[in-house]
Amino acid sequence: MKPKHFSDFAKEERLIEGDKTRIDSILNQEILITGYKIRKSKYKENNSEQYLTVQFEFDGIKKIFFSGSNVLLDQINKYGHEIPFVTTIKKIDKYYTFS
Repeated sequence: MKPKHFSDFAKEERLIEGDKTRIDSILNQEILITGYKIRKSKYKENNSEQYLTVQFEFDGIKKIFFSGSNVLLDQINKYGHEIPFVTTIKKIDKYYTFS
């Protein structure tokens, strides 16, 4: 009997990896969203009590950014199943949005 591979039965969460970057440094530029995670935030000023880690590619380099934006959280909850997708992050007044 041939032994199983660990990957045949273990369904671990995909790792989010890449160089950390500030969301402001990629505003109004096309990026390729390749993954995300939503976690509980330890910061009280975030009304949703969650924060988002987004993995993306920019100029062929894997990067990540963190955000407590309720708009981005809502959009990723609604459209995360479409990943990978190309988007531009816009800042409108005091919030960020995918466009």
